[in-house]
Amino acid sequence: MKKVLFALMALLIFAGSSFAAASPESIINGAVSIIEEMSSENDVSTMADTVKTSRAIAIVPSMVKAGFILGGEYGEGLILRHDNGKWYGPSFYNIGGGSFGFQAGIQEVGLLLAVINERGVGAFMGSKTKLGGDFAVAAGPVGRRAEAATDAQIKASIYSYSISKGLFAGVSLDGSVISISVKRNKQYWGDKVTAKEALQKPADDERIQPLIKALDEIIKKAN
Repeated sequence: MKKVLFALMALLIFAGSSFAAASPESIINGAVSIIEEMSSENDVSTMADTVKTSRAIAIVPSMVKAGFILGGEYGEGLILRHDNGKWYGPSFYNIGGGSFGFQAGIQEVGLLLAVINERGVGAFMGSKTKLGGDFAVAAGPVGRRAEAATDAQIKASIYSYSISKGLFAGVSLDGSVISISVKRNKQYWGDKVTAKEALQKPADDERIQPLIKALDEIIKKAN
């Protein structure tokens, strides 16, 4: 068991160190790739409806989930605020957590989080926020599941979608912890800014335009 736990810790440390070298631009480029991949799916229109009416969109280009009995997850991403068809930001953040259960191996997925109300946006404002409870997360509906919005989903602040090796689906993230990436916000904006300040700035920098374009293209696919 000690060998198993040591191997898992080494795996997560390796995953974390690989993310540590990521620049704001590489995260943006990764986000564009994930959005384009999701956009190519046949049943993307339901997600497009959610994106269109969202208050913000958060993207994690690469969320690594690893485990053998004991599991862990880690990723880095960005969030853009969405208001009346205009985009603001980005602010950069980290997301991670742990889970217990019978699982083995390592998996890498791309995530899109559609934040549907101001309470959900608030989850990305604090220094550290645990998803679930006041910041309820529901697996985003896809395909025919659009009409299956339960009371729990209606109360959710965030809808989550994942894609891995061509498989597109909603995913549960309850228990994951979000923390602001102060370092990457400073690298991108050239000065120390809070997440709130970053999300009040118009997203008009040329570096973020490819992602804005990709998100607007998804919105065009809404029903």
